[in-house]
Amino acid sequence: MSEIIVQKYGGTSVGSPERIQAVAKRVQQFRKTNPFVVIVVSAMGDTTDDLIALSKQISTSPNPREYDALISTGENISAALTAMALQALGVPAISLTGPQAGVITQGIHSKSKIAKVNTDRILAELKEGKVVVVTGFQGLNDANDVTTIGRGGSDTSAVVLAAALKAPICDICTDVDGVYTTDPRKVATATKISEISYDEMLELASLGAKVLHPRSVECAKENGIILHVRSSFKMDEGTYVKEASAMEVNRPVTGVTLNSSEAQVSICGVPDSPGVAGKVFTRLADESINVDMIIQSLGADGKNQISFTVDQDDLANAKVITEQVARELGAGSVECDDEVAKVSIVGVGMMSKPGVAATLFRTLGDHGINIRLISTSEIKVSCVVPKSEGQRALELLHSAFELG
Repeated sequence: MSEIIVQKYGGTSVGSPERIQAVAKRVQQFRKTNPFVVIVVSAMGDTTDDLIALSKQISTSPNPREYDALISTGENISAALTAMALQALGVPAISLTGPQAGVITQGIHSKSKIAKVNTDRILAELKEGKVVVVTGFQGLNDANDVTTIGRGGSDTSAVVLAAALKAPICDICTDVDGVYTTDPRKVATATKISEISYDEMLELASLGAKVLHPRSVECAKENGIILHVRSSFKMDEGTYVKEASAMEVNRPVTGVTLNSSEAQVSICGVPDSPGVAGKVFTRLADESINVDMIIQSLGADGKNQISFTVDQDDLANAKVITEQVARELGAGSVECDDEVAKVSIVGVGMMSKPGVAATLFRTLGDHGINIRLISTSEIKVSCVVPKSEGQRALELLHSAFELG
């Protein structure tokens, strides 16, 4: 069998019958040069959000198994319709759910991880000359129950399938034609990047860039798969995500992101003793709550303040857990603020070019934007600012680093 093409189409790309038909015609074009095509699809448009809203009308705390059984149906619909659209063009095709495609998951419902893929069914269908349309976002656990792998999981599904099928490139087809220096829908002067490293893309994705899911980038890096982020609506090349060693770093900052869906939690009056922070974050981890930025400061009274950020969807649960731990530790109050945003700069060039952080802080300071928290790594600097100032901070930094 020759090289297999793996492509993923997001919710916008399959958001209507007309767009599904356009995807089918696009796949038909690719199939002229390679007969072995596997495509992974997300649910149509806002289907998943609608299903989640529907579940909340029934129960504020739905059973996790039934919740996954419900929200996984969106991908089933788009996969079946896409297969029908291909068949209508005379292209043999078959839709497979995650379980039918051999996707095995482990972990808790709604946040499972793909453990392995049995590719026998996919390979058999390809050898029969069919385009295989696989539902993203879902798989089957050891109890033979359908589980989902978290929002944005179709990207990860596609990359895992590409790895299992030994495809060297995975096309991520979306409503933008590549990775930009920032979201072009937020900053009109954003420019497309032709190539970007895995590490930079991973930082941008985890910091709020919506183009790729962070887990998909991690998986691509681990398996040496090149990601090609490109438009679903035209055949032009987009952005290649690959090893940094193949590229020359010309500028210190590659991109700027804004994440307005985070919330800040602060525990005041924390005793200054070993193991305290470990207890707080272990309890949060036990509830599968991802913590982002963490800052600890020592006050004049010898007590610490621990501040951290979580996704807004996890804030209510994080607040309950943190208050419980605070009482156990004899700490003071727990304060929460969901009116914050995180603006970040990312670039491998930071490691060799001084003054990058200074430019960020000076730019925000000169324009009266207050920084609440700061977090850094070798290739990124993040700042928590008031949500009302997030968009302006994004535009100012994009201009300050001459990314337009």
